Amino acid sequence: MSKLNLSEVLISHLKGSGPGGQNRNKRMTGVRVKHLPTGLVVLATERRSQKQNLEAALSRLEGKLERLHTRPIPRKNTAPPKRSVKERLLDKKAHGIKKKLRSKKSNEWD
Repeated sequence: MSKLNLSEVLISHLKGSGPGGQNRNKRMTGVRVKHLPTGLVVLATERRSQKQNLEAALSRLEGKLERLHTRPIPRKNTAPPKRSVKERLLDKKAHGIKKKLRSKKSNEWD
């Protein structure tokens, strides 16, 4: 991963919510990290320690920035083999013949 420049990051602390008891609800252990050049925001409140939440948020932000700047590998267009096309068309033709036979009325039952 690339090293994150901390001068481009705005770190703010907040209270967590939800399950976790008094420590989570009273203490400012949650961390919100905003990358100023891109505007990406990452939030970490799942741990009890502010330091652990800060480390988690910074690593998530690095991961997001890495994914933002990596180019996806272009997909190669492929054609199905001629034999599979031929087999598929033969199967379709046989299915159509079977359906036509169902729709014809025979004189035996009339």
